[in-house]
Amino acid sequence: MSTVPVKPLPPLGLHPIRRNLTSTTALKSHAMVTALPSKHFLGFSTYNNRCFEFIKSWSQMRNPAFSSHRRRVSTVVASAGNMTAPSSWESWMPDKKAAATTLLLSDVIWPAAGAFAAMAIMGRMDQMLSPKGITMSVAPLGAVCAILFTSPSAPAARKYNMFLAQIGCAAIGVVAFSVFGPGWLARSVALAASIAFMVIARANHPPAASLPLMFIDGAKFHHLNFWYTLFPGAAACVILCLLQSMVCYLKENIKF
Repeated sequence: MSTVPVKPLPPLGLHPIRRNLTSTTALKSHAMVTALPSKHFLGFSTYNNRCFEFIKSWSQMRNPAFSSHRRRVSTVVASAGNMTAPSSWESWMPDKKAAATTLLLSDVIWPAAGAFAAMAIMGRMDQMLSPKGITMSVAPLGAVCAILFTSPSAPAARKYNMFLAQIGCAAIGVVAFSVFGPGWLARSVALAASIAFMVIARANHPPAASLPLMFIDGAKFHHLNFWYTLFPGAAACVILCLLQSMVCYLKENIKF
């Protein structure tokens, strides 16, 4: 009995289908492009511009990075919507993370020593600068010392936030006093403008908000005029930043 060789059939059905799909997609895209109206403005055709915008948007939608960016944005929005503010009772309780951290004696001594050194240096500078009517040891610097020495990683302790807020808020106080004079209106406008400035500049530094109020109510600062933007706030912060580096070094390397 003789055998008849059997040849495998070529996949004839696959190629036509693939060609049909490709041609169908091309026809659809071509039809969509040709469906765009062609208008003329001042003698120039807008057909090419519309075709370019269509192709650009089509390529972005097909790009996986575009879809992942849309998923990432939607995830961020969803997570932000799920954030809830702490209850009024929890705000009166101590921070659980801070309470669980072991507190060493060196964590208390070094920040306190840094604050003592800061005020001692400022007091000595006051004695040297008193003939010129400049005072370095002012109340807002106490709050700056507390932020720099106790929580150096806080947003308010960032150098950008500190110096920009100190200079900007001090300038706002000078302008408010020049326009409105002493009184409640100048204080209100200066404080509102200082908070708005820190929010817009992304420079959150709460102690700087007291600088315009101190200038408006302190007659001994009026002769400084716009030099108040540098003295005492910004100039004193340079010294405090140097002391902060020393305090952080001692806290990390000398523990007891």
